[in-house]
Amino acid sequence: MRPSSTIAIAALAVSAFAIGTTEFVIMGLLPQLAADFAVSVPGAGLLVTGYALGVAIGAPLLAALTGRVPRKTLLLALMALFTLGNILCATAPSYTLMMAARVVTSFAHGSFFGVGSVVAAGLVAQDKRAGAVALMFTGLTIANILGVPFGKLLGDVYGWRSTFWAISGLGVIAMAAVALLVPRIARVEDSNFLKELRVAMKPPVLLALATTVFGFAGVFAAFTYVAPLLLDVTGTTQGMVTAALVLFGIGVTIGNMLGGKVADYSLMPGLMGILALLILVLVAQYVFATQLWPTLALVTLVGVFGFATVPGLQTRVLDKASDAAALAATLNIGAFNLGNAIGAWVGAVVIEQGFGIAATALGGAALATIGLVATAMGHMGDRAESRTALAAAE
Repeated sequence: MRPSSTIAIAALAVSAFAIGTTEFVIMGLLPQLAADFAVSVPGAGLLVTGYALGVAIGAPLLAALTGRVPRKTLLLALMALFTLGNILCATAPSYTLMMAARVVTSFAHGSFFGVGSVVAAGLVAQDKRAGAVALMFTGLTIANILGVPFGKLLGDVYGWRSTFWAISGLGVIAMAAVALLVPRIARVEDSNFLKELRVAMKPPVLLALATTVFGFAGVFAAFTYVAPLLLDVTGTTQGMVTAALVLFGIGVTIGNMLGGKVADYSLMPGLMGILALLILVLVAQYVFATQLWPTLALVTLVGVFGFATVPGLQTRVLDKASDAAALAATLNIGAFNLGNAIGAWVGAVVIEQGFGIAATALGGAALATIGLVATAMGHMGDRAESRTALAAAE
């Protein structure tokens, strides 16, 4: 990876840091939000679902509207929208307007990571693409180590609104980094949304997107409710909740970099192995939910194996839709967030049906199992294609 490429991708990672902070910090603030807006914890958890659905729906809509916009210009506009959304969150007077503000913020998320992934992958050699995507996503993982715990601490001391004001400041810094360090890329003159959409709707691409949805949904079924789990089931303190968020962030960082290396070495078998380990960890989290130290360790491992899937899942979709790379990458970010929405919703249903907060981990394991099956189906399809191509060549 050339030094100039590394600097440009690092600038994209700054934006990923800001986006990751606003996406994940809300998990640690759920009890405060529930109290301030007079809703239940599962009701506050729907703010996670609303944000994720906004990403899933907004990303392809923005892709359709911005296909001919120069990529650097688009990245800057998306970060401006992100900053505005967080200002609206900081000033929201009601639950309904907070939900609307989260959705506005979410519109920037999917398109930024989709376009940013294509930009990052295009700056390096073919065999380094997953690593480049992983480097950009490092901003997201570092957000979980620094941004999310600091945002929660800021919210504990000064109120949750201060957290969103701080994130708005991060948005301004991210815009400056992109403006100064990311090279200007020419407008895509031959962009054709309907043509790209036809490519993205091919069965192998749809299966890859389904793999992303369910493979990642399991993480959010459990992690969305990590604060009430630790406070009400494990019986620990707010300080330990912050510690758990730091540990999760460390796990995310390790998993993201590990996942990039695994994907570059062996994409589909690697994904299957990672998902199998995630399922085991989620089941163990349910079993040991009342014990502090095992729970902290397992929250860390959910971060490791949950986010080790990210570079591989993104690379998989780019491979299957190379003729519609920007749209496919954006749709896959939407798929990640549709998984987030499904996971948060499944967790809420598990709690409201009386199974308890700890059982959200079992709901997550069931969702990850569907992802594992979809991955296995995709791998078998690849092998069948290879055999067909080999027979044709002979």
